[in-house]
Amino acid sequence: MRQRMKQDSTRSATYTVDCEDFVHVVEFNPFDSGGGGSLIAYGCKSYIVIASCRFQEEDPSVNGIEFNILKSFHHGARIDAIAWSPETKCDALPPLLRFCTAAGDQTLRIFNSDFHEHNECKILKGHTSYINDVVFSSSEGNEIASVSDDHTCRVWDLAGNRIAMFMLRSPGMSVVWHPLEAYKLLVAEKTGMIRIYDLIKHQAILSLESLQMPLMSADWCLHNTFRVGAVAANDWVIWEMPRSSYPQDNNPVHADRATRFKWSKCNENLFATTGYLGKMNTQLVIHHLGHPHPLLIGSAPVGSGLSWHRSLPLCVVGGYRKLYFWLTEM
Repeated sequence: MRQRMKQDSTRSATYTVDCEDFVHVVEFNPFDSGGGGSLIAYGCKSYIVIASCRFQEEDPSVNGIEFNILKSFHHGARIDAIAWSPETKCDALPPLLRFCTAAGDQTLRIFNSDFHEHNECKILKGHTSYINDVVFSSSEGNEIASVSDDHTCRVWDLAGNRIAMFMLRSPGMSVVWHPLEAYKLLVAEKTGMIRIYDLIKHQAILSLESLQMPLMSADWCLHNTFRVGAVAANDWVIWEMPRSSYPQDNNPVHADRATRFKWSKCNENLFATTGYLGKMNTQLVIHHLGHPHPLLIGSAPVGSGLSWHRSLPLCVVGGYRKLYFWLTEM
């Protein structure tokens, strides 16, 4: 199935793609998987879709956006989070598709496929409450970390064995494995505490603290390992390690509770936040640390999820039967 769409001037999004169901979560593949274009995964109530997408900003032969669904997987439970493995390769022989999901039934699922007939799904059990985030190790992709409302961060191998567990003081909201810090893991808790754990010594080596709560989402800047960002209460919050455990900058951004924070993959000063805009809409705001005002404000009906393209200043939010893509100038 291939769709070609021009810029949609009737909506705030630069591009939109129709889906068959409400999109709970959406993730661009942050790794180079070969084959040209970018891979994207989105999760609905009971299935997950893998697609490739290419934009005219990266390929002048494309008219707007070219979106091609590659594979769909039955999931059996609501998808709450998606993590891509760096081992996913479209141009390998045979090709490999590997990703992990956090499901509403409190389990993790590791999917392996050759994009065709060979498909496997391994279920990882151990969490005792909802799983809020999951991530593959960025270097070799042979480990997975997850955080949950059960006040734990767990690290697993690909066979499903738990190889580490960190007890938290509140629900774990975000977990980040930085590609330049292979033996460190960032874990953000709902009460506003962010800790970086040493995976060799199995202990916290640095703590950051938000003055606002609840903290709903945090991210570690790809191009500046000293920079961490989050949303807590109505604010975005930025830390510059190791200056202080308290934020260097924060600013109210959403009138109703902020929900997600993501750094751009192509600019260390660019980030996006989402928050509630009334009962039925999600507000997206794109910020630049060098500018006092937002670069872009958009909204999506019943929007959820937030992810940046690997090399473009472009992010995506899911919604009711649509994906919404926003492109901004840096």
